[in-house]
Amino acid sequence: MRNFTVTDGVRDYAAGHGSWGPDDVVHRLRAKTQALGDVAGMQIGDDQGQLLTMMARLVGARRAVEVGTFTGYSALCIARGLVPGGSLLCCDVSAEWTAIGVRAWQEADLADRIELRIAPALQTLQALSPHPVIDLVFIDADKAGCASYWDELVPRVRTGGVLLVDNVLWSGRVVDASVTDEDTTALRTFNESVADDIRVEVVVLTAFDGLTIARKL
Repeated sequence: MRNFTVTDGVRDYAAGHGSWGPDDVVHRLRAKTQALGDVAGMQIGDDQGQLLTMMARLVGARRAVEVGTFTGYSALCIARGLVPGGSLLCCDVSAEWTAIGVRAWQEADLADRIELRIAPALQTLQALSPHPVIDLVFIDADKAGCASYWDELVPRVRTGGVLLVDNVLWSGRVVDASVTDEDTTALRTFNESVADDIRVEVVVLTAFDGLTIARKL
């Protein structure tokens, strides 16, 4: 059997058997995020958070970039996996939501590793050095903007570096031809473009809400 229903209990079990289970900082961060209401659904789960930490460690990430920070949990996970002296640049437009993350980063003694820029992400990315020095990228922002973020970041990632893009299966809507809203259509176009991008090798995980993992060639 290739598939089974992943319940909250299964997710908790999986996260509970990883090396970086949620600690008090994460529990407080989650509680503050839940208090925001329906938008709390944008926060990644603990299992995906552990994957981000592992990916940062696997590539020996010194320089990382995140597009879409929300309340800071994914950033916290990436920052924990950076090598000593490493840095993470976070791009977001909400000072309100990211303020929750800033407090959590301070509590976790990670604030010195994370730089937050409140501005349109494309503006921030275009201002970066054009040299390929980035080790790890995580894109989890507006779906219509994914292609533009990708185009700016791929040339700036070093050979062997990794780009991660979240929500690429969009709860399965990408394969439903009757769904034609802007986000779904943008993701279909983005997924096709990434699959044809000769600069990277790609796998798409059916875990979470669909996660693209691309390695720069």
